Amino acid sequence: MRRKSATNAARKSIATIDHNAGRTIAIIGGGIGGLTAALAFAQHGAIVTVYEQAPAITEVGAGIQITPNGARVLNRLLPDGALDRIGITAQAVMPMDGLSGRSVSRFDLTAQTPPYRFYHRAALIDLLTDACRAAHVTIKLNARITDVQPDGSFDTPDGRISPHLTIGADGVHSIVRPAINALDEAFFTGQVAWRAIIDAPDVAPVARIWMLPNRHMVTYPLANGRMNIVAVQARRQWADEGWHHADEPGNLRKVFADACWGIKSILGEVKHVNLWGLFRHPVAAQWHQGNIAILGDAAHPTLPFLAQGANLAIEDAYVLARCCNENAALEPALSAYQTARQSRVTRAIAGANANAVNYHLSGIRRTVAHTGLRVIGRAAPGAFLNRLSWLYDHDVTG
Repeated sequence: MRRKSATNAARKSIATIDHNAGRTIAIIGGGIGGLTAALAFAQHGAIVTVYEQAPAITEVGAGIQITPNGARVLNRLLPDGALDRIGITAQAVMPMDGLSGRSVSRFDLTAQTPPYRFYHRAALIDLLTDACRAAHVTIKLNARITDVQPDGSFDTPDGRISPHLTIGADGVHSIVRPAINALDEAFFTGQVAWRAIIDAPDVAPVARIWMLPNRHMVTYPLANGRMNIVAVQARRQWADEGWHHADEPGNLRKVFADACWGIKSILGEVKHVNLWGLFRHPVAAQWHQGNIAILGDAAHPTLPFLAQGANLAIEDAYVLARCCNENAALEPALSAYQTARQSRVTRAIAGANANAVNYHLSGIRRTVAHTGLRVIGRAAPGAFLNRLSWLYDHDVTG
């Protein structure tokens, strides 16, 4: 008999026929995309195992923005009200002049449904992990996977596994992607990023984008009186890819030494900071082959300038599970999944790439761009969100 989760969300339908019932699904990677996929498959009877190489499923020291398109999926899968309890509802996005400290414009987010929210990644990971366990997902830790074969079989610490479907949700350094794609080269974008979290009580629920020549910084509040910081610099000296390379806070402060007092006061509170190089990876030509599929950064890494990396992975996870649920055979299901997702993620990646340039303008181009933002904010305050309606209004659950 098909096992059912105890949550209200488990009774919400992805499809009317559960072709996933009884399928064995192996998901490599226990991040947000992998856990979302595990939950979506398990709620319709699949026998799901998540393989995570880390000793614990956790994420320390990072904030995340879940935009309405991602929230629609999570609301469908998680218990009612679960997202409300761990996040902060965003009121606005505010582009800022990082030299003067003055607000350039303000774009209201309060009409967004579901709300645009800020989360600590660890809290969201914990929420998804609890929901997966309630849906009888098996989570194996310290599970370093090797030798992924084109038929979806792979080696685990417990022996060789041959599931009905193997899903690579294992990020930009995916071991699953090369099993179905030729090796490709990432290239350094000429940008590095720092991330940090500081104590900052009573911060307004606003995402501020502090723009300076060749640099920018994004700040927003997190639960329990904290603030998330992501700062980016354009430079020739590259840094290793990955989020976990420690750096000295003084190096970050030096890059923003000519910034406004608001930025300096924020960076003055930074005690621990990580640095990583931003690399551009091509969208995978093939997202599936045989009994293998990939999602999220394993399929289409994106730069962090549109806050869509996790949201796109969440959408991927739901669409992949739905396509498999609607098809008795995996080949047409996986083909439908890639067809449904590829053009959308390509457009989102292009938008992120464009923001990487727009945030760093200098000279007359900077003046013109800031003036344009001011005019839009005053004369047509809805234009900003209208321009992003294709992104935020999209609903893969409909």
